[in-house]
Amino acid sequence: MSTALHAITPVDGRYASKTEALSQYFSEFALIKYRVRVEIEYFIALCESDLPQLKGVDHKYFEALRAIYKNFSTEDAQKIKDIEKVTNHDVKAVEYFIKEAFESLGLSQFQEFIHFGLTSQDINNTSVPLSVKEALEEVICPSVESLIEAIQASAKAWEAIPLLARTHGQPASPTTLGKEFNVFTSRLRGQLAQLKAVPHSAKFGGATGNFNAHTVAYPGRDWHKWGDDFVSNHLGLQRSYPTTQIEHYDNIAAQFDALKRIDNIFIDLCRDVWTYVSMDYFKQKIKAGEVGSSAMPHKVNPIDFENAEGNLGLANALFEHLAGKLPISRLQRDLTDSTVLRNVGVPFGHTLIAFTSTLKGLNKLLLNESKFQEELDFTATNYATNTGSQLLIPLNAFNKNSYVPKRIRDRKMPINISRGFVDVDEVKIELPANMKIEFVPENIQIETKFGSYSIELEKTANSTFMYKRKLQMNGGQFPKEEYDSYRNFWKEIRKNDNAKIVLTK
Repeated sequence: MSTALHAITPVDGRYASKTEALSQYFSEFALIKYRVRVEIEYFIALCESDLPQLKGVDHKYFEALRAIYKNFSTEDAQKIKDIEKVTNHDVKAVEYFIKEAFESLGLSQFQEFIHFGLTSQDINNTSVPLSVKEALEEVICPSVESLIEAIQASAKAWEAIPLLARTHGQPASPTTLGKEFNVFTSRLRGQLAQLKAVPHSAKFGGATGNFNAHTVAYPGRDWHKWGDDFVSNHLGLQRSYPTTQIEHYDNIAAQFDALKRIDNIFIDLCRDVWTYVSMDYFKQKIKAGEVGSSAMPHKVNPIDFENAEGNLGLANALFEHLAGKLPISRLQRDLTDSTVLRNVGVPFGHTLIAFTSTLKGLNKLLLNESKFQEELDFTATNYATNTGSQLLIPLNAFNKNSYVPKRIRDRKMPINISRGFVDVDEVKIELPANMKIEFVPENIQIETKFGSYSIELEKTANSTFMYKRKLQMNGGQFPKEEYDSYRNFWKEIRKNDNAKIVLTK
């Protein structure tokens, strides 16, 4: 008996529970069911076209006909597979199965209009894009949206957590943890919108794409317009025209490229979170009895993000091949497209596994907030200014602003702050115990439409102070008339960044 333990690929084996939702779109059963659906809808559309030979089909039969695919069972699929052993043709087997169903409904006289004038690719090139469309709409896109919501929730929770950013792996300017996660939500929303904007294209036009048989049998009808209406109204797809005997797959290739970009963003996210875990910024929750490492029980490996990264890489390798292969065919057609299309569900499976693992990993993260506070001891020569009887000690040791926009008397352009940011500094200052404190700067709070600035100096002991500085700049565009106010804001920042404590002997 074949079970998940006997599966060749982990998509249907180890991870079968995670990919089960895709079975109704990409399994052999699903492909057969979609073919039956297209054939039935095609026959119904012909009946609605007032063809003389089909006027005897009472429209009351339509729901009974649709029930053939709506109630399609595993036994029905097996019956078609048994027929295929005789026909050695998978689409023809579907046709024979539907003919048997027609007999049971008392419609045997209309059997020859099943698959009328069509080639196999009219069925395949509508069934596959229909399955891709519904898998995207019902499984993949909702999964991406759920992940965006999860990342957004984390970003919101961590919006005030200061983070020492890193460029080239080295400490850089400060940022916030929330903003870094928001970068991913913004990227994902943009790429998801692009994915949804790609039409779901289908080929439907008989052998070589010209409706030749239809035109010979029923001349004078606009079969191309009829084909457009059928594909759009009955299947919810967009008919490609002109085509060869097969769909040219340009749009499905665009969908796979879009999925690849989405997967790449998740790879980027997984690697960043993995790095944060390695830096001890995050701990991870584990269940009772769960083992973090086989040899080193003190650590919990970031396996969910590693699993996701690996599966996303596999998915992208296949999406890359499909996107590059499918738009290419020898002349009217060859069978290479049919061969690779049978694997469409595999990259979707690896993608869904990765999404599940990513969400699981995000839900296990525990912020190790103490690691986000950088503690520095430094020595600076001639840091304070000695005036003889006084010692002047600057409060801002690390983030002193000296920038003030130049004076412009007749500014022509609006003020553009391309990107907002937040700087937060906390410094513990221990003063010489043998000196008297003569002057301490007052706390400052400045609020403007351009941003805000604050300084707080708190005495924690006789000769110890906590210096807190926060600068927030708001991104956006402001009228040119407010340039002087904008410049004055920066002047105030510069002035207060140079504030000093005065000591005397």
